[in-house]
Amino acid sequence: GSEMCIRDRMTIIFIRKNCVSRRKIMPDYTQEFTTIPYGPLGIIALPGCEELAQKIDRYLVKWRAQKQSEHKNSLSFAGYERDTYIIDASFPRFGSGEGKGSLHESVRGYDIFIVCDMFNYGVTYNMYGQTIPMSPDEHFANLKRAISAVGGKAHRITVIMPMLYEGRQHKRSSRESLDCAIALQELCNNMGVDNIITFDAHDPRVQNAIPLKGFENVQPAYQMIKALVNNVDDLHLDKEHMMVVSPDEGGMSRCIYYSTVLGLDLGMFYKRRDYSRVVNGRNPILQHQFLGSNIEGKDVMVVDDMISSGESMLEVAKKLKELGAKRIFIFSAFGLFCEGLENFDKSFAEGNITKVFTTNLVYRTPELLQRDWYCEVDMSKYLSYIIDTLNHDMSVSKLLNPADRIYALLERKGFKKETE
Repeated sequence: GSEMCIRDRMTIIFIRKNCVSRRKIMPDYTQEFTTIPYGPLGIIALPGCEELAQKIDRYLVKWRAQKQSEHKNSLSFAGYERDTYIIDASFPRFGSGEGKGSLHESVRGYDIFIVCDMFNYGVTYNMYGQTIPMSPDEHFANLKRAISAVGGKAHRITVIMPMLYEGRQHKRSSRESLDCAIALQELCNNMGVDNIITFDAHDPRVQNAIPLKGFENVQPAYQMIKALVNNVDDLHLDKEHMMVVSPDEGGMSRCIYYSTVLGLDLGMFYKRRDYSRVVNGRNPILQHQFLGSNIEGKDVMVVDDMISSGESMLEVAKKLKELGAKRIFIFSAFGLFCEGLENFDKSFAEGNITKVFTTNLVYRTPELLQRDWYCEVDMSKYLSYIIDTLNHDMSVSKLLNPADRIYALLERKGFKKETE
């Protein structure tokens, strides 16, 4: 009991002495840490996520080095300040295509965060002399290998899976598999994962498959709006000059948020599908019908969770142009571009799209990064805040609700009067 009192007192002293310096390091929306770390922080980067993990690691190393305290080296803060928080791990493959996961340092008692990209087809391996791009199933197998290599020694395991594995197969329409729910149950119920952190889930209700485990669905709204105001000139965020449009009825909830915080009108497209047949795993779209007010002469924000082939998004952009839209900005957390970039190049050349904003949470080809119409939204700093806060076992509510940050950003950029 006496040791616990001493530790708590030392923690309070640590916090009080660092309040001033922390305000200089952290932005206004982060709260002061009032708890000791849950355990030494460790980040495992799966193949294809090394660049993102390194960016996160640089932020964490910088912040924790700047936090001055005479108690930083006490037992409660053992391993708090290090040169890197990335755990040395490897995932070699045999010639037959079989693989394994190996950790090259101890993680006993650690608070482990595993960063993974289930859709990074830029990672390849050799199988029987052939070069094979990794599929989502193989990335998921690597995730399970990493958890297996930890071997139950970690204090807690959190999986950061920006685009949810099999997230589009979240419900059953007939005799179909429920891949996403089964994957979540396998990770949490069978392999000991405590928390899942994902971004802009296709349907966040899939978390009902793991009701006793943590599931955070993070929206990149603030980072998207910040990228817009920083990269587009002659921008007017008011009802007379801009509008938010959802490409389908399923994405209305995220568009309602954008229209509310920005004070803009909202519209949507209704996708009329042919439910009598299935083409490439989905019912083909027969027609896009716009529902909303007049958009003639207005800039339009088209917001969706992902760009797969991009066919539907480009069709929406073309329809908006026909209705008299001025500039069209496409916002999507995940830009997969499954059928290449040629259609987007053509649409940009025809003036149908102006900018496409996607995050760096999934693989982006070098060709995509060179396109004039593309703008990358960096999420590494935001992820660093989430990891740092969770490692202290603190609430992330303020991080997950970016309304205050959006209003502050618009005020700094001179949009306050227009958005009120």
